Amino acid sequence: MAVETPPAPDTQDDGGASGMEHMDLLHDRRRLLTLALVLLVLVAAIYVLVPRILGLDDTVARLGEANTWWIVVAVGFNLLAFAAYVALFKGVLGGTDDNRLRGRLDTRASYEITMAGLAATRIFSAAGAGGIALTYWALRKAGLGRRSSGSRMVAFLVLMYAVYLAALVVFGVLLRTGVLPGSAPAGGTIVPAAVAGVLLAGLGLVALLPGDLERRLKSYACRRGRAARLAARMATVPATVADGVRCALQYVRHPRRGALAIGGAVGFWAANIGILWASFEAFGGHVALAVLVQGFFIGMAANLVPSPAGGVGAVDAGMLAAFVLFGIPGEQVFPAVLAYRVIAFWLPIPPGVVAYFQLRNTVHAWEEEDHDPDRVTAGGEAPVAATLQKVK
Repeated sequence: MAVETPPAPDTQDDGGASGMEHMDLLHDRRRLLTLALVLLVLVAAIYVLVPRILGLDDTVARLGEANTWWIVVAVGFNLLAFAAYVALFKGVLGGTDDNRLRGRLDTRASYEITMAGLAATRIFSAAGAGGIALTYWALRKAGLGRRSSGSRMVAFLVLMYAVYLAALVVFGVLLRTGVLPGSAPAGGTIVPAAVAGVLLAGLGLVALLPGDLERRLKSYACRRGRAARLAARMATVPATVADGVRCALQYVRHPRRGALAIGGAVGFWAANIGILWASFEAFGGHVALAVLVQGFFIGMAANLVPSPAGGVGAVDAGMLAAFVLFGIPGEQVFPAVLAYRVIAFWLPIPPGVVAYFQLRNTVHAWEEEDHDPDRVTAGGEAPVAATLQKVK
């Protein structure tokens, strides 16, 4: 009896429905209406009920007293954040030796993927899962293999969140030791710095996993039983993560050639902190730089809390609590944080949804190219470490 050979893992196209199931609700009016109602309830709770519970009714009234010019500055920083995010994407996920892929993942496609991903992150799930699924789907449709898509996305996330963790360590230590001015409670300085340091060390240990881990386990599985074969299949995940971490380290070790990616990662967070700084200034609040940075990153950690829509409510409360911990008066913190969230969180959603539909058209064009017999399809791909040799 003939045995049908399954497609190779790295060429099998699973990037269609599986990566976009949660985005299909954009075509489901009932589910979309339900989501909109949930968001309205959350917004009402954040902007109306919470201030009354905390006795901050007067601070809500101050939202209409914001300095218009500082709000314009905050919006300008938001545009810079978009540009930096696109640069990070293009520097990591768009950097390939395959001319066809590089042509597809150009600046326009990078913008569509990143903006649609930001909207998915804000609408569909916490900790960026919605954006990750959408980005993976887009990369697979562009022609990047499953393993390379996963590894490059890991590199993208490692670069972005390594900046996040490093900032917590640096500013936490400098605040606590008095090198930088500002309030320095242990819970807002040393504790988050220690946690961030452990996580950074963990990333470094992941990079030490052998590059041929998957091959070794598969070889071992050939001589062992079912448990060994299961371990070999599961090895794909740590092997892919390790590839991605090593890929990110290549950019750090060679910053001149990885300038676009590194600059994008630093610029994204710096621009977001700029939005928050301008939001404080809009209401007459003057916060020390180190406190601003530390409070921002501590508050953003609340994005890990499960939420119906990308951290709505959780991040707001996290930032409020973080700055109150640093001794900033609630009447300054509340309007500034709400203004920041309106500009950084809600403002990108409409252009992000538009970018999603633009991306679907772009993907459709890619699919037509792939089905055109007169065109040469992308060939086999090299491991991530090899495709990024130009970074060295």
